[in-house]
Parts: sequence; C-alpha cells; structure tokens
Amino acid sequence: MRFLSMIRINQSTGQRPSQQLMDDMGKLMAQMKADGTLLDTGGLRPTAEGVRVRLSHGKLGTTDGPFTEAKEVIGGYALLQAGSMQQALELARRFLRVHGDAWEIECEVRQLDESCGPPQA
Repeated sequence: MRFLSMIRINQSTGQRPSQQLMDDMGKLMAQMKADGTLLDTGGLRPTAEGVRVRLSHGKLGTTDGPFTEAKEVIGGYALLQAGSMQQALELARRFLRVHGDAWEIECEVRQLDESCGPPQA
C-alpha cells in the first residue's frame, strides 16, 4: 500500500533546517529508500511563490500567493510504501523524531486510493 505523508509547518516562524538536520535527514532518507519504504519525497517552496487555481460554478480563476489566511501549510511530502497504516505512521514518526525538540511540525498520513489511478491498459 502507498501512503502520502504531508508535512505541515507554520510558515510564519520562518524556521529553516540546520546543516545537522539536513545531514540527519539525508541519512534517514537513504535508509528508507534502501529498505523500499520511501518512494519519493520533496519540500515545497513558500506560499508566496504559489498560485491557487479554483473552479467555482463553472468559472476558473487564479490567486497568487502568499496565502496569508493559511497559518499552517504543506511544507513537503513523502510518498511511502507500507504494509499497513500502523507501519506508515511509524515511518512518519521516524521522520518527526529526526527534527528533535526545536521544531513544531506534524505529518498528515493518508493512504492513496489506488482505484483512482490511471486506467489500466
């Protein structure tokens, strides 16, 4: 089963990862890729650089960032391979533990609905 872990951060803190955190995160990602539990991961640029596209009553519109009404935003993601939700949650806990005591972040973990993928040939 595949799971998406969305990393939520408070964009107003401006907190940036230290070199030690980046090194520790690199080691964790290498371990998880080697054992097949991490399929893909990435961080997201600030909301100031984003654009929202909305469909409302048949009309499309766009709104440029920053999105000041959003205190917590998705700061990154990890696509995980796990045998159960419990295993996916433990993988998310490993990720959070690497951050130590200085960070205030959370991961939302949701299973991918494989039936929503592209049609099978």
